Amino acid sequence: MTARRQVISLLSALLALGGCATLGEGGASRLDQIRNRGELRCGVSGKIPGFSFLQRDGRYAGLDVDLCKAFAAAFVGDGGKVQYRPLTAPERFTALRTGEIDLLSRNTTFNLSRDAAGGNGVSFAPVVFHDGQGLLVRRESGIRSLEDLGGQTICVGSGTTTEQNLNDAFQARGLPYTPIKYQDLNQVVAGYLQSRCSAFTSDRSQLASARSGFERPDDHVILPDVLSKEPLAPLSSGGDQRLADAMRWVVFGLITAEEMGITQANVNATLEKATDNPDLTRIRRFLGVEGDLGSKLGLPDDFMVQVIRTTGNYGEIYNRHLGPDSVVPIPRGLNNLSSQGGVLTAPPFQ
Repeated sequence: MTARRQVISLLSALLALGGCATLGEGGASRLDQIRNRGELRCGVSGKIPGFSFLQRDGRYAGLDVDLCKAFAAAFVGDGGKVQYRPLTAPERFTALRTGEIDLLSRNTTFNLSRDAAGGNGVSFAPVVFHDGQGLLVRRESGIRSLEDLGGQTICVGSGTTTEQNLNDAFQARGLPYTPIKYQDLNQVVAGYLQSRCSAFTSDRSQLASARSGFERPDDHVILPDVLSKEPLAPLSSGGDQRLADAMRWVVFGLITAEEMGITQANVNATLEKATDNPDLTRIRRFLGVEGDLGSKLGLPDDFMVQVIRTTGNYGEIYNRHLGPDSVVPIPRGLNNLSSQGGVLTAPPFQ
């Protein structure tokens, strides 16, 4: 165990006794600490292509990573001022509550137990990816549905909602199975590839990401069964309303930018046009030309200009990492705008 993980383990035990780091020193919001520090400490997985993955050049890339950049652009004015902290599923909440990271952007399911005050003590931002849990099997196995896995072994991440969903699905059908548990996604994948289990379960997006790195991806299939709803969202430590509000409206801003057709390529031209045309009230408010919406969040009024310059809108982020020309192509489906048949929408910037 690394020294950092030993510290996290110790702090986790202390937190279990009642300690919880929510606000910064003197009760200040962590948003103030981030701005004063001039850098965002963002927790990620680092092991999921398309979402957060450490590339050969030493840089992180993926949808979750671009969200970290978007938050940094809004909070400190520079999307490059991010310190990424790779975390396993068991580590993530402790790292957040103890202040090792400022926020978490790591394929984490938004659910009641985690969101409630008596749960992990966190605040979720809006959902950034609507997913569902699935099962991956070898094509040659002949397994075509969940029912075919009765009595089989299944590789699963320990300490995740995935483990509970798996048990619920098999218990509801009266099917016996043997879970093979691992602490880390890479260990789960390795266990599956080493034939220690008949199937590998995770969010369907993660299954697609993992399969993209296999030597023969077409030899493996994702079963049609969807075991759960998995709305994935970034989160911050509970009790810090200012940071939670700022995160919430950055995500809403990415969606709004796509709704308005404002992109990384045209944001400067749109800003210039809005500056010269007082009739473009909605766009002027959104880009901070008029009003004080950013100030209400403790941010510059033009915070969304900085965000869009850094990452583009939500659709651009999605297409960059999960679109048809990406390494991990996943149809947008529910992750489309509501006007395009999906469920993404945002409250008005007013």
